[in-house]
Amino acid sequence: MTGSSAYCVAQAIPSLLRLSNKTMFLFSTPPTTFFPTTTTPRVSLLSSNPSSSSSSISLRSSSTVSSPSCYSVTPKDNCLISAKHSPPNMSTSVSSRTFLNAQNEQEIFAGIKKEVEAGSLPANVAAGMEEVYNNYKNAVIQSGDPKANEIVLSNMIALLDRVFLDVTDPFVFQPHHKAKREPFDYYVFGQNYIRPLVDFKNSYVGNMPLFIEMEEKLKQGHNIILMSNHQTEADPAIIALLLETRLPYIAENLTYVAGDRVITDPLCKPFSIGRNLICVYSKKHMLDDPALVEMKRTANIRALKEMAMLLRNGSQIVWIAPSGGRDRPDAQTRDWVPAAFDMSSVDNMRRLVEHSGPPGHVYPLTILCHDIMPPPLKVEKEIGEKRIISFHGAGISVAPGISFSEITATCENPEKAKEVFTKALYDSVTEQYNVLKSAVQGKKGFEASTPVVSLSQPWK
Repeated sequence: MTGSSAYCVAQAIPSLLRLSNKTMFLFSTPPTTFFPTTTTPRVSLLSSNPSSSSSSISLRSSSTVSSPSCYSVTPKDNCLISAKHSPPNMSTSVSSRTFLNAQNEQEIFAGIKKEVEAGSLPANVAAGMEEVYNNYKNAVIQSGDPKANEIVLSNMIALLDRVFLDVTDPFVFQPHHKAKREPFDYYVFGQNYIRPLVDFKNSYVGNMPLFIEMEEKLKQGHNIILMSNHQTEADPAIIALLLETRLPYIAENLTYVAGDRVITDPLCKPFSIGRNLICVYSKKHMLDDPALVEMKRTANIRALKEMAMLLRNGSQIVWIAPSGGRDRPDAQTRDWVPAAFDMSSVDNMRRLVEHSGPPGHVYPLTILCHDIMPPPLKVEKEIGEKRIISFHGAGISVAPGISFSEITATCENPEKAKEVFTKALYDSVTEQYNVLKSAVQGKKGFEASTPVVSLSQPWK
């Protein structure tokens, strides 16, 4: 779950672009090796599979292996690692074993009550735990999976243990956060938690050959920027789940520009720990506390310096929602449409990738998954939103990269060029969204394909 990713790119990137090439070099690190050749199977929790016969176990490399749908490991085996082997700020066991020892739903709720009474679990977090458990259970049961109860118990034990761990020993995110895969694999945990909520029979990927094209460009050292709409806290998992069978490297190595709420909400943090993030303070929440505004802006500049350094190394794929937050339904029509893109955020991100050194490409990406975990109807100041969870189809789609120089060649001034480029990206996202909407919510399936968006199910 990556949540309200509202970004403050517009304020911070101009400062980065004023850095000289020499300064940028001093900030950078030697290029790393991409697309490793060794393969290490991932051990997963119980999870429903996207097809009737098999599911994919993610590897460190860009290859996959088939496995039975339940690569059976108990939550205790997968979640409990000795704290003495943990890196700093990353203890991995809960001494009380309150949730890891739970054998059924009753023991889970009794454990929540016990920790509240002991003063080790805040009442509001406990209420959120209970709410998520009940909503998650109802959603997974909707899927009709014969092992629904087993899946719910396994995945909720893992989640509640991670939440309780973070309450007792809070994890602190760095501006550039790399997904924690060991000793506890937070990425696999997140994938397996969201997977049972996705109706893969009614889910689609638009223009899969373009995703393959992006992977080829990454192999050549190019950078990829995905300008995307943003719908739910589960967006990163949805993207990865729909791509992991065919393109596990992209699924596992995407970096998300993430707002501060996803790294502070106790119920969201465990999922964020499993993703590569550039952590910034939300543009929409920048002014919530006037005393913190300057600190937030300074932190954003630092975070984006980290992104500039990352892009300088090449072979990076970065997701950003230039709308500054999640899509929400129209107040009158109740229809969901992609939120408008902020022109400054689009242009500043574009300039950042152009100044990074390696070739860069900007692709419009569309996500449709709001039914799985819809956000509140309006932006909320307080942390701790109500989580509504459902079993539903989802979709992602990408359109050909848009070249700023080509599409703005006839523009008479820089401001018009920014406007034209932003509109081209947003219009593409909207066009793709309408195709996904017709396929998933309109139940037209593959028939919703158009000359612009060709739908497929690459997990089959």
